[in-house]
Amino acid sequence: MRAARQFGTLIGLVLLCAALWILTPHFLTLSNLVNIVEQTSINAIVAVGMTFVILSGGIDLSVGSIVALAGVVLGAALQGGQPLPVALILAALTGVACGLANGALISWGRLPPFIVTLGTMSIARGGALLFTEGRPVSGFDASFRAIATGRVGVAPAPVIAMAVVYAAAYFVLARTTFGRYVYAIGGNEEATRLSGVSIRFHKTMIYGVSGLMSACAAVLLTARLNSAQPIAGINYELDAIAATVIGGASLMGGEGTLGGTLVGALIMGVLRNGLNLLGVSSFLQQIVIGGVIVIAVLLDTVLKRKHRT
Repeated sequence: MRAARQFGTLIGLVLLCAALWILTPHFLTLSNLVNIVEQTSINAIVAVGMTFVILSGGIDLSVGSIVALAGVVLGAALQGGQPLPVALILAALTGVACGLANGALISWGRLPPFIVTLGTMSIARGGALLFTEGRPVSGFDASFRAIATGRVGVAPAPVIAMAVVYAAAYFVLARTTFGRYVYAIGGNEEATRLSGVSIRFHKTMIYGVSGLMSACAAVLLTARLNSAQPIAGINYELDAIAATVIGGASLMGGEGTLGGTLVGALIMGVLRNGLNLLGVSSFLQQIVIGGVIVIAVLLDTVLKRKHRT
């Protein structure tokens, strides 16, 4: 069933591209396609962390706020004269620390992931606003901006970064014990615990991965905008959840792949790009994208019921 769902998602992406090509001749051009993938890269990276969390049966609503917090820490470090490697490490540590805090509260505090990450979403956003007094941090060296503006041939640097992140995450999920435990915890947490797996430790690490992915996205976003915005990352959690669910991951945990998540993120990017080319208002776009998310979850539920019967 998983393979059929993912193949169907890929077919859906192809059909969506074909429909937009018919509706607007500007869609299927090399420059526009590269632009779509580049714009999708940030959400796709955040969705990697969300995939780990959803596979384990959890949810993370704080990813967008962590993007903002890690971004302003990065920007402040660069403005303060810190070398780029130090600033990148500080941003990564910020993201990981927020993720580990989420995981610890969920694992050791036995709190629902929805409540914990809803709270830390507000805490991280407030921290970013307080840290910068609500003002953006901007004006960085060209060497830093090259992270988002550089190219290798026709491939933009963010696309290359996305490919590296997905390759590393795929290796972790498919080839390591930690990856197998992620699926096992989401599939049957109690059976996994009885098998001797430290559920608390691995759940905490899973949310740490999510925080790290948000920090990576923050680096790309800050370099792209040449500014660290404390209001950055709004609704990123919704886009990441949508990409993961559209890509075939089950909100109940234990089922999904990174390949499906990438296709889901591309569907979101293609849909937004196509609606912009067609001149559809941003208000109507929100309705369309919300409808796509609901349909994806409904489809997942229907397929699961048929599989059980």
